[in-house]
Amino acid sequence: MNIFVASLNFKTKQEDLQKAFEAYGTVSSAKIVTDRVSGRSKGFGFVEMPNDDEAMRAIAGLNETELDGRPIVVKQANPRSENPGSR
Repeated sequence: MNIFVASLNFKTKQEDLQKAFEAYGTVSSAKIVTDRVSGRSKGFGFVEMPNDDEAMRAIAGLNETELDGRPIVVKQANPRSENPGSR
C-alpha cells in the first residue's frame, strides 16, 4: 500500500520517516518529496508498505501524531493520475 504523509517538518529525513513506519511492519520504501531546484523538502512524502494490514495499522497509529515536533497527517495515497500532465 502506498501511504501519503503530509505536514512533515522540513528537517525530517527519509530515514526518520522510514523508522517511524517500521514500528508497524515492513517498509519497502520511504521518500520525502523535494523541490527540484533547491533540494529542500516540500513537507510531504510517501511510504510504501507491502502488507496492507500493517499499512492500515500504521495509518491509524501515526495519523495526527508528532514527528520531529510537528503533527503529521497520514492516509492512504490516491492512485496516480493516468494523465501525467494533469495536476
